[in-house]
Amino acid sequence: MDASEREQYRAAIQGDREAFEMIIRTHSRTLFAIAYSILQSREEAEDVVQDSLVKAWKTRWRVRDPEKFPAWLCMIARHRAHDVFRKRRTVSRFDEAIEATDPESPDTTALDQHLHAALADLPELHRAALTLRYFEEMDYHTIENTLGMTNGALRGILGRALASLRKQLRPALASLD
Repeated sequence: MDASEREQYRAAIQGDREAFEMIIRTHSRTLFAIAYSILQSREEAEDVVQDSLVKAWKTRWRVRDPEKFPAWLCMIARHRAHDVFRKRRTVSRFDEAIEATDPESPDTTALDQHLHAALADLPELHRAALTLRYFEEMDYHTIENTLGMTNGALRGILGRALASLRKQLRPALASLD
């Protein structure tokens, strides 16, 4: 993290609205990716991001180290998404993924359905790391700061998540041959 970013976080913590708005522009997509990886719903993820940013503004004074501000924002979004997920009616994630995919759509394939189901079965942290790395195309250092983990931990999580996806998708991929 460079000095200008650190100063921007420090200013936001002290109540500078412009600095906080810049942080929102920089991190809202990441927060959305985290919320979406948990909820698998665009509308709920958008609501979670909004709620998280409001909560972050109201409690910004709790952050003592400006360098931890991005990880703190992500933690708020992750916790808020879990709250929403717990309150939701109990439908299995697999059924939800299949229902969200319109089987009549020409763009929908059985492989898409298997991929959605396999992603939904991953632990939340694994799903978030995969989403940030491969869908948001973030570099390792940014993901480490965002999720508050070490490089080794991130690489281990990504490795296990990819291995799990390969294992779950192997039958679907074999049927394409």
